[in-house]
Amino acid sequence: MSPLQSLPEYERYIYTLPQQIPAIQRSTLTVIRRSQTAGILAGEIEIGDYRLVIREKLSFEGEMRPIVSYGYECWRGNEKLYWYDSQAHPNDSTLASTHPHHKHIPPDIKHHRIPAPGLSFTQPNLPFLIAEIEQAVLSNP
Repeated sequence: MSPLQSLPEYERYIYTLPQQIPAIQRSTLTVIRRSQTAGILAGEIEIGDYRLVIREKLSFEGEMRPIVSYGYECWRGNEKLYWYDSQAHPNDSTLASTHPHHKHIPPDIKHHRIPAPGLSFTQPNLPFLIAEIEQAVLSNP
């Protein structure tokens, strides 16, 4: 069962994430309730020298997609390595395969975007994002 079935289920999932994934050294993730069915997930996760800054707008009120929008930034020290966001770019045909999910990467990080097939509005994105960072930690000890 997906933790994105209800706001309480997702809260439980978020607050137990460090116990589920030992690589997480620190988490400041907080679900800020706006109502019984809507909220915002905000905070950071630290894994090794990497910091994942997370923001999700959530709605479980009859929505087919509980994650309404998101932004995820990956930092190493003071350097922003890449970020993901759900801002639509309908005129960019290179992103059509995963529209609107995409990743900003160097060079020209603001304008250099690639498809992001691992992200979703209906499944938790954090396992994918954390696995990506864990792989980077293993590759760059």
